[in-house]
Amino acid sequence: MENYFPILMFVLVGIAVGVLPVVTGFILAPSRPDPEKLSPYECGFEAFEDARMKFDVRYYLIAILFILFDLEIAFLFPWATIFKDLVAAESIKLFGFLEMLVFVAILVIGYVYAWAKGALEWE
Repeated sequence: MENYFPILMFVLVGIAVGVLPVVTGFILAPSRPDPEKLSPYECGFEAFEDARMKFDVRYYLIAILFILFDLEIAFLFPWATIFKDLVAAESIKLFGFLEMLVFVAILVIGYVYAWAKGALEWE
C-alpha cells in the first residue's frame, strides 16, 4: 500500500490545484449580478435569434488569423529548446539559425500583408 501513497498524494494535490482557486474566487469575489452580466453572450450575436441572420465576417477573419499565427508561433518552442544543441554542432550551426530566420520572415510577411489589406482593422 505504501507504494501507492505518492500516487494518492499526486492526485490529491492535482485536485487541490484545480479546485482551490475556483472555490477561493467564489468565496472572495464580490457578487454583483446585473442583467448585462447574466445575459448570454456568444460571438457578439444575440443568443436566441434567427439562424439565418447576416453576420460580420471580420470576426471570423480575426479568429482565423489568430489561430494561424498562434499555431505558427508554436513551432518556435521546439526550435528554442534545441537551440543550444544547434549552436554547439558546428556543421549545422548556421543552417539551424537561417532556417528559423526564414520561418520568422514568412510570418512577418504574412502579418504585414494582413495588416496592409486591413484584415486587422475593426471599423
